[in-house]
Amino acid sequence: MSGAADTSRLLIFGGGWLGEAVAQAVAARGDTVVLTSRDAQRRAELSDSGFDAVDPADAAALADAVWQATAILITAPPTALGCPGLEALIPAITAAGAYPDWIGYVSSTAVYGDRDGGWAFEDDALNAASLEGARRVRAEQDWQDAGRGMGLTVQIFRLPALYGPGRSPIERLRDGSARRVRKPGQVFNRIHVEDVISGLFASMKAPHPGRAYTLCDDEPAAADVVMEWTAEQLGLPMPPQVDWTDASVSDGMRRFYLDSKRLSNARAKAELGWRPTYPGYREGLKSLL
Repeated sequence: MSGAADTSRLLIFGGGWLGEAVAQAVAARGDTVVLTSRDAQRRAELSDSGFDAVDPADAAALADAVWQATAILITAPPTALGCPGLEALIPAITAAGAYPDWIGYVSSTAVYGDRDGGWAFEDDALNAASLEGARRVRAEQDWQDAGRGMGLTVQIFRLPALYGPGRSPIERLRDGSARRVRKPGQVFNRIHVEDVISGLFASMKAPHPGRAYTLCDDEPAAADVVMEWTAEQLGLPMPPQVDWTDASVSDGMRRFYLDSKRLSNARAKAELGWRPTYPGYREGLKSLL
């Protein structure tokens, strides 16, 4: 284990919902943060929110951002060609001759595949059941290889279903788009975005090069159970119930229901001293209400 990393200047590769949420938390601490986005309109939105935004296709601008960064977080999802963050950042790191103290790659618990309701741990064999999960497996391995080959302090963070302000069952129930998708026996964990951020900060204080962490809540539960509880809290009618194979369920959502597993966050608790502020969906959703 190495000492605490200098994370006062964070570069976030991926200016999406999670990237911006992390950036807001970093800025609130008084630290410097830069985000990337290939979309000009999104860069303008980030700039309007007070953040520096860089086009990752601009090699010179990215190299300058890497040179100034003491830590890098990759939130952009992989494509068929691999991790776009790796493709852009490794040459930038090499060109700049600057090696950050901490690199975090945000992955997905889809890498575990289906456990038929059983527990999944970080050292288990990865058995992704979807194309997206398989791409995450490859991206994780590529980042780990780069870390070992270049002496970089890389950590992997596997996240389950992510929710927070503006992104939860609450919005779907209020706008009438919610469904109670049911698959008997299917369970999974979730995590509030604030708990993701606190987990990342905990890792920055206690980096473990090459380590993978599952950041999740303590309460795996079925999706329809969570939706029903949320509807009751809002005093709204129960949304229609559909089977996970129903034609109204999108292909993306149906792929999600291929996996059923319970996730352990014991490693993050033991090694990072991290605890979720919202250990279950009730606590997390109540905070949003």
